[in-house]
Amino acid sequence: MFCYQCEQAANGGCSKIGVCGKQPEVAALQDLLVYALKGIAFWADKARANDKKDAEIDRFMIDGLFATVTNVDFDAAAIEKLIRQAAALKDKAAALAGPIAVDIPQAAQWQPAATQGELILQGVQHGVKDPALDADVHSTQQILIYGMKGYAAYAHHALVIGLEEDEIYAFTHRALAATLDTSLGLMDYVNLCMECGRINLVTMQLLDKANTDSYGHPVPTPVNLGTKAGKAILVSGHDLRMLEELLKQTEGKGINIYTHGEMLPAHGYPELKKYNHLAGNFGGAWQDQAKEFANFPGAIIFNTNCIQKPAESYKDRLFTWGLVEWPDVPHIDGWDFSAVIDKAQDCEGFNDAPGKEILVGFGHNAVMSVADKVIEAVKAGDIRHFFLVGGCDGAKTGRNYYTEFAEKVPEDCVILTLACGKYRFNKLDFGDIGGIPRLLDIGQCNDAYSAIQIAVALAGAFDCDVNELPLSMILSWYEQKAVAILLTLLHLGIKNIKLGPTLPAFITPNVLNFLVENFNIGPITTAEQDLEQILG
Repeated sequence: MFCYQCEQAANGGCSKIGVCGKQPEVAALQDLLVYALKGIAFWADKARANDKKDAEIDRFMIDGLFATVTNVDFDAAAIEKLIRQAAALKDKAAALAGPIAVDIPQAAQWQPAATQGELILQGVQHGVKDPALDADVHSTQQILIYGMKGYAAYAHHALVIGLEEDEIYAFTHRALAATLDTSLGLMDYVNLCMECGRINLVTMQLLDKANTDSYGHPVPTPVNLGTKAGKAILVSGHDLRMLEELLKQTEGKGINIYTHGEMLPAHGYPELKKYNHLAGNFGGAWQDQAKEFANFPGAIIFNTNCIQKPAESYKDRLFTWGLVEWPDVPHIDGWDFSAVIDKAQDCEGFNDAPGKEILVGFGHNAVMSVADKVIEAVKAGDIRHFFLVGGCDGAKTGRNYYTEFAEKVPEDCVILTLACGKYRFNKLDFGDIGGIPRLLDIGQCNDAYSAIQIAVALAGAFDCDVNELPLSMILSWYEQKAVAILLTLLHLGIKNIKLGPTLPAFITPNVLNFLVENFNIGPITTAEQDLEQILG
């Protein structure tokens, strides 16, 4: 195997077993699924040129890409099922396209082997590495594919709520098909990467609309980090509708629902916080689950990526839902959570132990409702600078930088944060500036859309470019959604981003030089040095 799509990839790429826990067999099957998706894309793109499209194909492309995101699906049988579905949809897309007068790439002619073992061998033949490609071209292709995987997650969540956008599907087919086109050069793929950033912005906007239309705009809300007496279910992931359905099915049953990881921002949505048994948040970011979940005396369910190999101490009360799967862990298909509820009823549950409260719910609507107060504070010199410090968290060394950075930010500066990277410092007390909290939790990783909206609004208020604002972005990355967000920021022309804890292994020196020369993107150094460089 070879995989280097996440920040924690060992030695420039995992080659024996994934640091995430992905087995070589699953890695090969995921590589084969991506190869199959490229074949579908070739035909679907041709079909669209003749105004022919198919909803089943479009939606499958999104789910197929999302299933290969880091920490989503570790089950070989589940990936095999997707591969066989992909083969059937490739034929369907080819029938839609009809006869064509161009050379047909191998991916568009591929047929699945009869057994899982043979599929694994096919996957080995179509792995990530392609020595026939120029290294820089290969690098930009991988950036493009990882960016598409990232926005596929957001498109999937929006579709679960009922919203979709054809522009996303059209680009997915065109861009994946482009990775099979040997006539394209480096700048063609660079331009596709920039376009991928735009499509991710469209997708995040779509998901923002889906979430806020369904659950209202987030409002500043205190979240208890302690526990309430009663039976308990812990929900980890990003999917708000799944949480809502579980809240409905547990209402009045004496079961308290706790959020974990990226579900924390759910507490700020009016239509979710109205449920009294949405009790609080348990634990921190995804990488601490093995030691934290052992102490959760209830059922646990994952609804999106971030699952790790379960420890025996809690595996018997763990469930997965949606595209998340782990071998030998019960999987919930559809919307009936009775098995999870029954397991929670059989567990011991919590005693009453109130804890510290933290604030969430500072989405773009909440922040812009007090924009005049923020602008006045800037003009008066009370707020000197804004720092967006957030992104993915992870277990690899070097992430303490983000805690140190937040702690050292001067008291006349405001910190915006989002995604699970906030767990590095969101329990610290930063105080306020004239009633404006110095730490504003914007939400999940997809709520980078909110951060962008806030930045654009502030730039408009000060009649300047976003890059001229007293705003700096200090980002941490782990998986492919972070790649998609970075591409969005580059698409918008945002410069001077600091990225860490390490730079992606799939970026070659020449591609990195391009990013430095055009966007002044650079690695984090130390908290002191970076603050001195930014603030002078």
